[in-house]
Amino acid sequence: MATLKDVAREAGLTVGTVSRVLNNRGYISDSAREKVADAMKKLNYHPNEMARSLQRQSTNTIGLIVPHIRHPYFAEMISNLENQAYKKGYRILLCNSQSIQSKEREYIDICTGNQVAGIILCSGSVAVQVFDEIHIPVITMERFLDNGTASVECDNRQGGALAAEKLISCGCRHLLHIGNVVGQSMPADMRTEGFREVCERKGVPFAEVLTEKAQYNKMEYDEMIERALQEHPETDGMFASSDVIAAQTLQICQRLQISVPGQLKLIGFDDVEIASLTTPQLTTIHQPVREMAEIAINLLHDAASGKMVPKRTVLPVYLVERKTT
Repeated sequence: MATLKDVAREAGLTVGTVSRVLNNRGYISDSAREKVADAMKKLNYHPNEMARSLQRQSTNTIGLIVPHIRHPYFAEMISNLENQAYKKGYRILLCNSQSIQSKEREYIDICTGNQVAGIILCSGSVAVQVFDEIHIPVITMERFLDNGTASVECDNRQGGALAAEKLISCGCRHLLHIGNVVGQSMPADMRTEGFREVCERKGVPFAEVLTEKAQYNKMEYDEMIERALQEHPETDGMFASSDVIAAQTLQICQRLQISVPGQLKLIGFDDVEIASLTTPQLTTIHQPVREMAEIAINLLHDAASGKMVPKRTVLPVYLVERKTT
């Protein structure tokens, strides 16, 4: 059975350097990481993770708790977080909570029980007091908490404002916004506020339609969208708080024989892959998902290393114009 010394000899590095790579401590060049990975693969070397965790009091694992894995936004966020974590020498323990508080609490306990280096939380429904009991770094995505370690957010209010300004500049005078989930605080709430502020300031009438938690969980908005368009037949501009809602709006518009962008101009939010796959392609608000993921992993790594980290990071968004406006 191969040993740490064997890996060091094969990689042409010192035992200390190999140990730092495995424990993700100090500065380590990409070249050194690659040499160690190649040597481990060649020698079929597997470090004793339990022994390492007992020595360090934590593993090189990050707990990632998300409310959804099928939703295109979360799928893209998960992919980017895993990629950035791998670059830092971490593995991901993925937990899909489905926004169920009991599952979220159970997953947090599993993460702490497995001595993860930290937790990245993409869910907004975990009770605030839970964070007082967690003694490892907790990075929240799209949610700011006073008792969390740090948060990474996009400027949702700016996104809603950009959508309203674009629709109004296109000549739309009867706007419709589909967004917030009834009874649940979400990032989309700030998108609604930004949208509402611009409409009120410019004197353009608008209607707001709330979604249900079941629709969000199943990503099935068809009936609600059709009902909203029938109740507001004057609508000539619509802002959907996600590209999923916007894509389904296109399907409903085709069924109702409403031409887009001829009769109705449409803007989504997220700029995930689906936005460029619809016909016509969606104009949308771009979230900097890759940058958000990179910052989140760096914040967790620094906090786990005992460094001070900024409490809140908010990244700007921008409008990507395609064919629906």
